[in-house]
Amino acid sequence: MSTSLALVHIYVDDTAAATTFYRDALGLDVQNEVENGGFHWITLASPDDPTLQIVLSEPQAGRSKEDGEALATLLAKGELSPVQFRTDDLAELFDRLAAAPGAEVVQEPTDQFWGVRDAAVRDPAGNLLRIQQA
Repeated sequence: MSTSLALVHIYVDDTAAATTFYRDALGLDVQNEVENGGFHWITLASPDDPTLQIVLSEPQAGRSKEDGEALATLLAKGELSPVQFRTDDLAELFDRLAAAPGAEVVQEPTDQFWGVRDAAVRDPAGNLLRIQQA
């Protein structure tokens, strides 16, 4: 039996800005866009491994008004779980992310005491992304 991670949801308040960031700055490919009930979500994947995907969606999509508002509040505070990526060229990717519209640099590329070199940015919605050197 084989088990693997298939996708991770990332909540965003502006799917167009998030798609531009994840597609153009992070280098992911758009796999699918779906609209339903006034909301839409976008599935993206690395061109190197299209089986592992992220889904960008709005906090209110597919949940109660109260739950959507609670999730939107956490998103606005930057309190949702960070998402970690890996790249074979941290310096080049960091430069692209730092220059992306709406991105916020949290940490320049740094050698960490636990043995990785990584950097951190916030996407246009405020989600924390950590990127480590492969």
